[in-house]
Amino acid sequence: MAWLLDLDGVVWLGGHAIAGAPEAVARLRAAGERVVFVTNFSMTRVAEHEERLAAIGIPATGDVVSSATAAADLVEPGESVLVVGGPGVVEEVGKRGARVVTDTDAGADVVVVGLTFDFDYAVLRKASAAVRAGARLVGTNDDATYPTGEGLLPGAGALLAAVAVASGTAATVAGKPNQPMADAVLALVGPGPHTMVGDRPDTDGLFAQRLGARFALVLSGVTTAAQLPVLPTPDLMAADLGALVAAELA
Repeated sequence: MAWLLDLDGVVWLGGHAIAGAPEAVARLRAAGERVVFVTNFSMTRVAEHEERLAAIGIPATGDVVSSATAAADLVEPGESVLVVGGPGVVEEVGKRGARVVTDTDAGADVVVVGLTFDFDYAVLRKASAAVRAGARLVGTNDDATYPTGEGLLPGAGALLAAVAVASGTAATVAGKPNQPMADAVLALVGPGPHTMVGDRPDTDGLFAQRLGARFALVLSGVTTAAQLPVLPTPDLMAADLGALVAAELA
């Protein structure tokens, strides 16, 4: 069995460790549990996720699955890809053997949208025009927001929605809770039973259902106690990862 941990709102907020999270991961591993980090945050390279985790005391080399990877798996080697996203998406598309383009005058086969802080009207115009001209539209994820130490900020789903509306085309979404992300996770950990720990029922809870995993909800990110009850109903619930693991391993 593996413990699949979301990052934002479960392990950290804005890159700062949530109290007790590093110790909880260490306790799980000491108990012989496999721990894998499953994030929809596509802007950052996988190696950077691993480095940031190491910086808060969590070794994670080879244990991070990103929605950028799942999205790149929907691209065919040799295709031309317009990336509306960060370095994480660019890197994964390149590793897939596709060609990242910035000028779509010659045509793009795919438009991949992830979180980027460089999204403006010019980018929206270029991306939507490429889709209307026949490019497939792929989203790393459709999370409307993501949690930070400063509160909720617009997520990749907000940008993806703009491109989808402007192009009149529904996107294929790769990240949690969708099948491409499930395929990427299962390729790493194999079949369950697993436990998915997250802070978003509509993302992590539905992803747990897709995997046939237990859903453990923590209230340290997007979902608060005031919003309970939620659907899907969690199998486990705690204030944060530290409290969750303490109760499970007691």
